Amino acid sequence: MRKFSALIILLLATVARAASLDRDLGHGLAYHRVHHLPADLPTAETARLQPCVLDLRYVTGDAEAAAALVAWVKFHATPRAPVFVLANATTSHALVAPLASSKPGATLLVIGGVAPGFTPDIALKVSAELERQAYDALEAGATVERLIAEASDKPRNDEAKLAKDRTPEPAAADATKTAPEDGNVAVKFKSPAPPIDLVLQRAVQLHRTLLALKKL
Repeated sequence: MRKFSALIILLLATVARAASLDRDLGHGLAYHRVHHLPADLPTAETARLQPCVLDLRYVTGDAEAAAALVAWVKFHATPRAPVFVLANATTSHALVAPLASSKPGATLLVIGGVAPGFTPDIALKVSAELERQAYDALEAGATVERLIAEASDKPRNDEAKLAKDRTPEPAAADATKTAPEDGNVAVKFKSPAPPIDLVLQRAVQLHRTLLALKKL
């Protein structure tokens, strides 16, 4: 009985580890993060009918995984439902090569940071360290809105802004003091905002451009 229970726990852990991370990017664009191929490729019928971002960054795979990926892309990528593939230099060459060898177009685009030996359809200047931080931030619970939208520093002269300006600021803007029962003052510092995921941001921008041009 113990062996059977242990097997069930192991299977559940494997399923959880292989689970993809899915998000809604708005305006009909879906996001699918792959950890393991082919297990994490979305199979729902709705996934075939809408544009999507398929995040393959940091994913490894062999020729068999590559074949499954290519078959999935051929089945899902259409002019009305393009697939934006996110990849980088750490993505297995076996996975990226078949996609890069196909003719890029409105149905499939590989997007990634510039790196030696890696030539995506759309290459961006991206810090590998910051890209990893942004990637991990989503795993840790950050919202996609936080990762793709630049914060605006442009001042707004509205009533709320003026009221805030008249309110005295605390001595330390990045810290909050609390008073525990023992009388000691504890200071809680706010966590720094995650960096913008420039690769994901570009995919969203391309989708919005296609919408504006009425291509979708």
